[in-house]
Amino acid sequence: MKSYVALIEKTLIHNVKMKSKNPFEPIKVLYTPKEWKCLGVGNYAAVFLHHSNKDWVVKIYARNLEGLEKEAEVYQRIGHHPAYSQLVYKGENFLVLKRLKGITLYNAVAIGVRIPEQVIIDINKALDYARSQGLTPVDVHGKNVMMNDGKGYVVDVSDFYKEQEDEKWNDIVKAYYKFYRKTLYKFPVKIPLFVLDLVRHSYRIYTHIKKKSFH
Repeated sequence: MKSYVALIEKTLIHNVKMKSKNPFEPIKVLYTPKEWKCLGVGNYAAVFLHHSNKDWVVKIYARNLEGLEKEAEVYQRIGHHPAYSQLVYKGENFLVLKRLKGITLYNAVAIGVRIPEQVIIDINKALDYARSQGLTPVDVHGKNVMMNDGKGYVVDVSDFYKEQEDEKWNDIVKAYYKFYRKTLYKFPVKIPLFVLDLVRHSYRIYTHIKKKSFH
């Protein structure tokens, strides 16, 4: 572990370049050091993989270091569960996590890969487990959940420390059974990313208006 942490601090932390303009939009990775690969980005952090270790990933926080501490606590409360990653190490501004392999549901829809019902069932069970540990599944959406070999996984738990649950995942489940199972599951087609992003932005506007109407 010491040699891997030294590798992270020497070749990744001091060389990677990330930029965060809007807290509601994914950060931008401007430069990834040689031998590292950026696997994905979120609103607070980016995830990297080194070619020498395919079982662990490094999540670097570009901002909100308080969130890093809370995410580490969330993983400690989750412990060992097949649908979640595991905390391997906590650094000053990064976490080393067990790598979850597969494809996000967002990308599955984009490239026309069928999403089996078992994936939805697995994720629902995983979220129920988190609740049983006193956590609150927040910000669970198509880019934060994954499937592999017909099983579902929860990739991002960084907001599970919050107190009020949102409706993102519930809305996805409704859309899955009311729309997806009857259309795209039977007749899978590729959906352009700009269309999915338009849906994502429209949903954000809808939830914002809905929230304001109840206050």
